Amino acid sequence: MKTVLTAWVCAVVVCVPAFSQKIKVGYDKSADFSNYKTYTWTDPTMPPLRPNLYHAVVQSVDIDLDSKGLKRVDKGGDLTLVPAGGVEFGIATSATTPVVSSDAGGPPPTIDSTMWTGAEGGGQLMGAVPEGTLQLQFVDHKANRVVWSGTVSEKLDIEKKQKSLELINKAIIKLLKQFPPKGSIKG
Repeated sequence: MKTVLTAWVCAVVVCVPAFSQKIKVGYDKSADFSNYKTYTWTDPTMPPLRPNLYHAVVQSVDIDLDSKGLKRVDKGGDLTLVPAGGVEFGIATSATTPVVSSDAGGPPPTIDSTMWTGAEGGGQLMGAVPEGTLQLQFVDHKANRVVWSGTVSEKLDIEKKQKSLELINKAIIKLLKQFPPKGSIKG
């Protein structure tokens, strides 16, 4: 009996890390994602506290989006990609509007709540962050409207940097597996 209990506890402990990623995604159901061929990153509003981690995240997202046929351009992309996130404990907030790139101008992007499904698209208090959290928002450049928003959280070990980078890459892949949303390509 003790052996069975020990085996069961070991199985649960091994499985827990597989479920540590938390993903929330929402998107504009009226958006035709087949129209998007290019994207542009927004510049961070503040310099990243961990520039190497920031560049690793950007590179991982770029690789994933490239594999889906989206090309990164320096400015004027069909989509504007707005990243936000944080690592460690503390109070953090997600990206908030306004998102106004130097070539876009105009009011901040909107979310049509009648056409939106899933996770919230606007800025929100995310509470205590005992893990790495990444939020990506895709804004339709022409309509100036958030068309997809996704958040992934992953428990990280700051002491094991290589392992944490591997977990971050897996989390980004899992998050972007839901971009573009299934059934959102029209035509």
